Amino acid sequence: MANIKSQKKRNRQTVGRTARNRSLRSELKTRINTALAAADSGDTAAAEEALRLAQKRIDAAVSKGLLHHTTASRRKSRLTAQVRSRLG
Repeated sequence: MANIKSQKKRNRQTVGRTARNRSLRSELKTRINTALAAADSGDTAAAEEALRLAQKRIDAAVSKGLLHHTTASRRKSRLTAQVRSRLG
């Protein structure tokens, strides 16, 4: 346990940030899986909408510092390719 006041505060901040990041990462994975599931179902409109929402969430993760911008670009590109290939 920290004895220094500033370190105690940093520990509290870390707990909050960790929880927020975990939540955002979880939502990101959910959106991606939803897009892939919609593509598997064959519903083009639903798949396109789910893809758009997943890409939006990936961009939000970049703005929050959760993902690096090149990582986000790669994920969006791969996700789009997967959705398109599953739609046929």
